[in-house]
Amino acid sequence: MSLQIRRVVTGHNAEGKAIVEVDELARNVISNRPGAQSCVVWSTKGFPVNNDGFDDPTQGSFKTTVENGTVFRIVHYEPGVTPRNHRTDSIDYAVVISGSIDMELDDGVVVTLKAGDVLVQRGTIHNWVNNGAEPCTIAFVLVSGKPVEAGGKPLAAIG
Repeated sequence: MSLQIRRVVTGHNAEGKAIVEVDELARNVISNRPGAQSCVVWSTKGFPVNNDGFDDPTQGSFKTTVENGTVFRIVHYEPGVTPRNHRTDSIDYAVVISGSIDMELDDGVVVTLKAGDVLVQRGTIHNWVNNGAEPCTIAFVLVSGKPVEAGGKPLAAIG
């Protein structure tokens, strides 16, 4: 299945009135590993965020996170998705839109999340595993953060 996300983005006209700048199916759907598709809905650089003008940030390529910024991404995981253990230099807010998925931590703990569940991922090594029979779709907002420290040592982003 090809990920199809309708993206609506607002802005302002020259008189300061609210307008719809974008209303389309996301065009930047990619697959970085078998069984997963994603698209970036929006991204920002810097804090506070600048809402002036209109420059669509989704037209470029993306790493997992944006230094000193945010990434709003939708990911679709098919059953049996290829594993990817990773840690990001961000705090990640996730909402399961449909289906269910297992989040595996590096200590072997597994938490099953289902549609409507939310997760706050705070720089831990984790993997998304779809052991079910149905696809799972998750919305993520990644907010840039400094690397996690444990025992006085920084834990680098990996994967």
